[in-house]
Amino acid sequence: MSESNADPGKVVVNRAMSLDGFIAGPGHAMDWVFEHFKDNPFPEVEQATGAMLVGRGTYEVAKKMRQEDTTYDGGPQFVLTHRPPDEPEAGITFLSCDLAEAVATARAAAGGKDLEILGADVASQCLRQGLVDEVLVYVLPVLLGDGVRYSTSDLGRIDLEPFANTQSGSVTMLRFRVRKPAVGR
Repeated sequence: MSESNADPGKVVVNRAMSLDGFIAGPGHAMDWVFEHFKDNPFPEVEQATGAMLVGRGTYEVAKKMRQEDTTYDGGPQFVLTHRPPDEPEAGITFLSCDLAEAVATARAAAGGKDLEILGADVASQCLRQGLVDEVLVYVLPVLLGDGVRYSTSDLGRIDLEPFANTQSGSVTMLRFRVRKPAVGR
């Protein structure tokens, strides 16, 4: 885990996915994910995470689900939005800046640990701009047939290098390094 704690931590797109490529079901349903994460099958990921950056849509879905299991502690939470709420929520920092600045702000708050990027839109934007070091995917044994796809349709090609896969119960965790373009970033 020394690599995860190196300063400054990695920027990691982290998400659970159905076998047919959805990160949320119809109506943004996430109950199928919680069925497989009751016992925190990969505690090392949580331990390596220092902060989280999400988009407004992901924040709204998570807010509705807070009555369910919220034992995951990924550190300070940042929400990138053009519409910050009138009433801020304790423990949540709303950012209305450009994407690179939001990543830098959240990464600094991670204290040398990894920054998790959650949600299809923000993750796709970060991948397109070359801001991501690693992609971590939990593949769950379910076919949803419809819902929120793993990435937005305008993502384009991103080359990845697989470096780890781990099975814990019914969940398979796949890890990939993002191959950076040879020229510029």
